[in-house]
Amino acid sequence: MTLPLVVGVDGSGASLLAVDWAVDEAARYGLPLRLVHASRWEHYERFVPSGGLDRPSERVVAENLVAAAAERAELRDPQVKVTAEVVADDAADALLREANDAFAVVTGSRGRGELKGLLLGSVGLSVAARAHCPVIVVRGDRAGLAGSHGRVLLGAGEPVTCAEAARFALREAEARDCGLDVVRAWRFSAHESGDDPALADEPVRRHEERASALLDALLRDGMTDHSAVRVRRVTAEGPAHSVLVRRSAAADLVIVGARRRRGHLGLQIGRVAHTLLHHADRPVAILPQTV
Repeated sequence: MTLPLVVGVDGSGASLLAVDWAVDEAARYGLPLRLVHASRWEHYERFVPSGGLDRPSERVVAENLVAAAAERAELRDPQVKVTAEVVADDAADALLREANDAFAVVTGSRGRGELKGLLLGSVGLSVAARAHCPVIVVRGDRAGLAGSHGRVLLGAGEPVTCAEAARFALREAEARDCGLDVVRAWRFSAHESGDDPALADEPVRRHEERASALLDALLRDGMTDHSAVRVRRVTAEGPAHSVLVRRSAAADLVIVGARRRRGHLGLQIGRVAHTLLHHADRPVAILPQTV
């Protein structure tokens, strides 16, 4: 069975951009698209006067909203099979349940009810930090979402927590027929050089060699199945979250891994992923890795 690409829709401008992005992604992979709008309309049912109305008005609004999103998706690409549903539930809980049988879950960066000062809506953050399938939070302006840079960016963590992210990144680059930048950041402390100026370059060389070896280990298996992908390995000094945010402007999609500890029910997302979800200039894909 082909798993669908699931999109959370709420009628906001951010969620409509997410629908557009998801249609293009579904077309690349030949996936069905499932639009989900979660609304607790049942909660309001008892407060709606009967007055000849068969359904609570809140549900009517929800059904019109998701129908409009489905029409938008079908107009963008008629070849993509689209289904839509309204579910009576909290938005984050509904999308987390959908994630159990999804190729990936896509959300906008902010919802209708989010305050203007927020950089990322609570639903997007909660789903990205708890789902056990890939989650893509669609960020950036329309020009940035057009995919014109021809590059996917992978933030390389340790192989034990980033293997799924590496496989996903290679697959994305191949599906898009574009290059893949794999970036490993490292930190250099001034005291590592000691007092001898002649040894100042030695710690830098050692850090770069370690970072390069990690990149080779991370990509070794995946490159066998995606040998046609043009991969550029990059090592860079600095905090990983800062390095990746800076480089996100030149990519079409940023991908990082997130550790999921068995039996842990809370938010599970590291500083790098958290920063990218709030500040990256492009869509961010969070790939869970169970450890």
